[in-house]
Amino acid sequence: MGWIALESDAQLNELLAASYQHPILFFKHSTRCSISSAAEGRLLRAETQLVSKFTLVYLDLLRHRSLSNRLADELGVEHASPQVLLVQNGQCTYHESHFGIQPAELLQLA
Repeated sequence: MGWIALESDAQLNELLAASYQHPILFFKHSTRCSISSAAEGRLLRAETQLVSKFTLVYLDLLRHRSLSNRLADELGVEHASPQVLLVQNGQCTYHESHFGIQPAELLQLA
């Protein structure tokens, strides 16, 4: 998987700052959830197209729940799992969760 694993507060700060240069797509994933696994599969099948438009960031919710909470607080988006958040210029411009996560829709946003 060609995604950046989000694992620290410092890394989150860097990514939010980088969103002013290039759109960042965060995928919040629970490794114990079948719906999350289905969303992950859809994203992985479209990875080549997605990586051409976004910096792809993967957040393991079971290992880094505090980062997920911080991301929700900073962007003003209620937490969901699974969830994608598109961040541009430090703002969440799109978010979707569960079966609403559709790569074709994401590709139309960039």
